[in-house]
Amino acid sequence: MKPWLANYDPGVPHSLAPYPDKTLLDYLTPLAREHGDRPALLFKGATITYRQLEAESDAFGEALVAQGVKHGDRVALLLPNCPQFFIAEFGAWKAGAIVVPLNPIYAERELEATLVNTGATLVVALTPFYQRIKNIQARTQVRRVIATSIKEYLPPLLRLLFTIFKEKKDGHRISIASGDVWFQTLLTGHRGAARPPVDVGPDDRAVILSSGGTTGTPKGVVGLHRHYVAAGLQLYEWTKGAQERWTDVIMLPLPMFHVYANVGVQPLAFVGPNPLSIVPNPRDIADLLKTIRQVKPAFFNGIPTLYTAILNHPDVRAGKVDLSSIKLCFSGAAALMAETKKQFEAATGSTIAEGYSLTEGMMACCVNPVKGANKIGSIGMPLPDVDVRIVDAEDGHHELPIGEVGELIMRAPQHLSEYWQNPGETAEALRQHGPGDPWLHTGDLAYMDQDGYIFLVDRKKDMMKTSGFQVWPREIEEVLAAHPAVKEASVAGMPDAAKGEVPYAWVVLKEGASATAEELRAFCRERLAPYKVPVKVEFRDDLPKTMIGKVLRRVLVAEARVTAR
Repeated sequence: MKPWLANYDPGVPHSLAPYPDKTLLDYLTPLAREHGDRPALLFKGATITYRQLEAESDAFGEALVAQGVKHGDRVALLLPNCPQFFIAEFGAWKAGAIVVPLNPIYAERELEATLVNTGATLVVALTPFYQRIKNIQARTQVRRVIATSIKEYLPPLLRLLFTIFKEKKDGHRISIASGDVWFQTLLTGHRGAARPPVDVGPDDRAVILSSGGTTGTPKGVVGLHRHYVAAGLQLYEWTKGAQERWTDVIMLPLPMFHVYANVGVQPLAFVGPNPLSIVPNPRDIADLLKTIRQVKPAFFNGIPTLYTAILNHPDVRAGKVDLSSIKLCFSGAAALMAETKKQFEAATGSTIAEGYSLTEGMMACCVNPVKGANKIGSIGMPLPDVDVRIVDAEDGHHELPIGEVGELIMRAPQHLSEYWQNPGETAEALRQHGPGDPWLHTGDLAYMDQDGYIFLVDRKKDMMKTSGFQVWPREIEEVLAAHPAVKEASVAGMPDAAKGEVPYAWVVLKEGASATAEELRAFCRERLAPYKVPVKVEFRDDLPKTMIGKVLRRVLVAEARVTAR
């Protein structure tokens, strides 16, 4: 039984099977051949056409082969959102390599662990990150580093201004070591080269993304080329009623090392096709708003903290930014507060469709309908060919009835094929439940309503037990976020001798607003059972976040435990 199918938007098919035996390379090549002058990427006022992306990724792919890269080798990318990421990624795929996107804010220890785990032999790095790789290179299998500057694809005037005023001051001007090479030098040396004669098929490994999974230990999630195509086609069918092919700009301020951007938004842009506006630093809200003014996006992709940051920017609050071009937004990666959704939709006239996936899902999504009912607090319903169940969180097998909370499991054409060289964790995540393909155990707690909408409760590992009662942080965060003085809030369980665990809250107030801890606790007391009211409210200037904007609850808990000693 799949009750969600009855609530699909008109025109959205129940299934897209059989999926084409294609890779994203098979989409780019005809676009370059038949629509070569159309924009593929928009970056800081510059345009990269499909023809240019095809030619430069051909050249880079041939350069990698000349550097000794073979089918199945791992090529790491330590880059923000910039044209070089896409050229290097498509070029690596054309050489038969597996791409390993790295988080640019990783410390040396984290970079080393990922490079050692994946066995990457070559790294493409933006100049400010170059030295970090050199400091750890001797302890990895990396043979060579390819350096690139952010200015290489800027428009001429912006490039000149960057060179004069920012390049040296911000650490972008470097000298590279003997044996390393510049990105543009490689492209120049192989410009005009044909695509390498390497057979790349839909069942080849395409990417290794980093994930903590359900256990919290870092692992490499392996995605296949066909996973990109499946995700792109599913998302295209879901959104086609709200966007125009070719002309509507898709805006991507989310980092390409994350599954949301890499396996979700990226293939949607090429399957559409639609121009993709890429933003290198999602935390630079002023630059983000400047880009919105410039490209007038129709489709915006973000996360809750990004929507909150936009709404709270002085220019937006003063009505100086026209957001009316935005017709559709996706929100994922964390829970979207009802108040944030309401305010952003009012400011833009758009719809924010909240959705859900995880790195292991490779964008096997649940999403709210684009035209149909968006249920507040719901992550929506499964996309075509994505099947979900709610099972007992303890035994992981017994399917639960409508309305009961259990673990969300899913099965789709594109969930991870394996954890890189980790069969034990793979077997824990992918489990057989009857005939057919295995099911992915997400580690997330949820329930389904009678219409097939899924409501995410929280992570299994984040749930707390207070005096025997189950308490989910998100429920308390929703209440705190509804207080007019609160900008952001995070809640987690802290050890308590009498009750086992009790909820703590960390709160950031809106600029110019005031509230006391007791006022916020009283606000919660009116809306929550007594055992859910935070025993402590701590005010902060900001909350620790990942680069994509997820709040790091574990950091807050660790800091609180140190303070409590």
